[in-house]
Amino acid sequence: MMHYLRYLLCFFVLACSDVENRNTETLYIEPHRPQIHFSPKEKWMNDPNGMVYYKGIYHLFYQYYPDSTVWGPMHWGHATSTDLVHWEHLPIALYPDSLGYIFSGSAVADIHNTSGFGKEGKVPLVAIFTHHDPKGEKERRSNYQNQSLAYSFDEGKTWTKYEGNPVLKNPGIKDFRDPKVYWYEQSKIWIMTLATLDRISFYSSSNLREWKKESEFGKQIGAHGGVWECPDLFPLEYNGQKIWVLIVNLNPGGPNGGSATQYFTGRFDGHQFIADDTATKWLDYGPDEYAGVTWSNTGDRKIFIGWMSNWQ
Repeated sequence: MMHYLRYLLCFFVLACSDVENRNTETLYIEPHRPQIHFSPKEKWMNDPNGMVYYKGIYHLFYQYYPDSTVWGPMHWGHATSTDLVHWEHLPIALYPDSLGYIFSGSAVADIHNTSGFGKEGKVPLVAIFTHHDPKGEKERRSNYQNQSLAYSFDEGKTWTKYEGNPVLKNPGIKDFRDPKVYWYEQSKIWIMTLATLDRISFYSSSNLREWKKESEFGKQIGAHGGVWECPDLFPLEYNGQKIWVLIVNLNPGGPNGGSATQYFTGRFDGHQFIADDTATKWLDYGPDEYAGVTWSNTGDRKIFIGWMSNWQ
């Protein structure tokens, strides 16, 4: 099955950088800064988020804490590129608010304006992310993670959070996060692939604002050495057939210790994912890559990016 994934082009994200505010030309001649891997100008980063390709531009958002080189209240950092090697650093896209920190998620180009956010003929970019309430976590409530929306009319430069957030409320699952949204053309609906503790849950929506649960996958299949996180679902063509690929990151439980990314191949009918077999398959065998997902709106070509970090 591994040859199904030969179309995935992999880049890896660096964890953090502790430099002063300087221009990009100065930053990228630093002796210890990677030249191919993306890194922020300074401070902490982790999961790649909200990757969307629109009008020739690759948008990369990422978990970001602008005040320290260690993890803290999560924001969405933002950078863009035309070649996935050279990056323009942009202002922070999403800040924490009264609903919580801005955890991982995805972004789509709502070409048909199904959300109704579009105006004056402008296509809205819509971000779907997890609101993580630190107060609820501290109180040990089970519903402190919920899914929310933000939208942009200026191709991702500025964002407005939806006043009806959260759009998908937690039914009482401690780990309920990392929404990855895909347009399912056959049924003209959006499919959300969501990490829910030890399995993946699929939800559907016609407008990105109202969600219906469709099914679950994985409780007794695949690797379960740690919590399931940052899933992704997409089709690839192979020998004239459509093969659906489900990516699931987990930590710990990797084949060489630490975190890892596993994948499943199978069928998806808009309601349920059915795997071809029960074998555990690894997208990456090292312990230094995590939270990897793909860009949206890239057509038949899928491009994967992950966070370069060793949890050990």
